[in-house]
Amino acid sequence: MSWISLLIAGFFEVFWATTMKLSHGFSKLNFSILTIIGITLSFIFLAQATKHLNLSIAYPVWTGIGAVGSILIGVFIFKDQLSVTTIIFIILLVISIIGIKLTS
Repeated sequence: MSWISLLIAGFFEVFWATTMKLSHGFSKLNFSILTIIGITLSFIFLAQATKHLNLSIAYPVWTGIGAVGSILIGVFIFKDQLSVTTIIFIILLVISIIGIKLTS
């Protein structure tokens, strides 16, 4: 159940980062409110996950999910461009997250 909480926390990490971008510097109220809700839920689920997972495992996985998810949103929704080198490092990040999960 802790890993599910951590995945949900990671989802809300991506959610709030996306809505923050859509808020245009907190100038759009609806997206600003969604950002605050997303941040709150992300932290709540992270806190739930850390009840049973070590912080040294939960935090890097949470930030990794947020990073990779935000990159994917950036590429597919906002049409961000990535260099080949950046893509290689993203792949290494995903491998690292999987490695942390497998070895914990």
